[in-house]
Amino acid sequence: MNSLPVIDGDIYDFPKYYDLVYGSDWKAEFDFLCQLFQRHVEFDVHSLFEPACGTGRLLYRFARAGLQVAGNDLNRKSIQFCNQRLARHGFDPTATVGDMSCFELDSCVDAAFNTINSFRHLNTHALAKSHLECVSRAIKPGGIYVLGLHLSPAEGLDTCDAESWSATRGLLTVNSRIWLVERNYPERYETFGMAYDVYTPTKQFQIQDQVSFRTYTVSQIQELVESVEHLEIACCYDFRYEIERQIKLDETVEDVVLILQRT
Repeated sequence: MNSLPVIDGDIYDFPKYYDLVYGSDWKAEFDFLCQLFQRHVEFDVHSLFEPACGTGRLLYRFARAGLQVAGNDLNRKSIQFCNQRLARHGFDPTATVGDMSCFELDSCVDAAFNTINSFRHLNTHALAKSHLECVSRAIKPGGIYVLGLHLSPAEGLDTCDAESWSATRGLLTVNSRIWLVERNYPERYETFGMAYDVYTPTKQFQIQDQVSFRTYTVSQIQELVESVEHLEIACCYDFRYEIERQIKLDETVEDVVLILQRT
């Protein structure tokens, strides 16, 4: 039973804690993305865009590696956090407040990425298609969009309905939990509860929120990509982030990293 004082709020309004939770294991993801760019893009990747970039946990690290980076997100507090960190490391504050389903870049980038399920916040077919169309226009021919998401496996197969993990940086510790509240496959949505238990030397409290995700089966995500001009599924990986281990996109897959090639 929880004994911590509870704050009911938007998880994304607490970028310091969000960044710790989702940025603590950044290196495996960063290294995997670098390997994907080398393997699946025929030219050198120098520019990147991250839709729904949040705190920019990877953007500033790519900037430190010498790439030109930019991103957008609807949450102003996350964008402020992202830009302040970019500036602190000597880079231009290139993240903007914007909608991942409706954006246009000044110039095309070599690649884009969105790897932690943010795409599924787009809760209609029209919004999801519009997002991919924006991405298609934003990437140079031959470039890739790395899209990571959870799929709904075939009926009768087990799904992961709860996760928990912990992260510590200095004197700050955040224990994070996510659990299924409601799932409706016919209506194409899942609602999850989320909680951060925050521990500092002077205070302890819990932040609670609920988030909704659009559901996708393999056939549904394939049909969506096929409906977008100049994008195609080149290959797939899973969340193990092993460059030598491509997977088959079938009804048993739950965690998938799609490599969408700009034709």
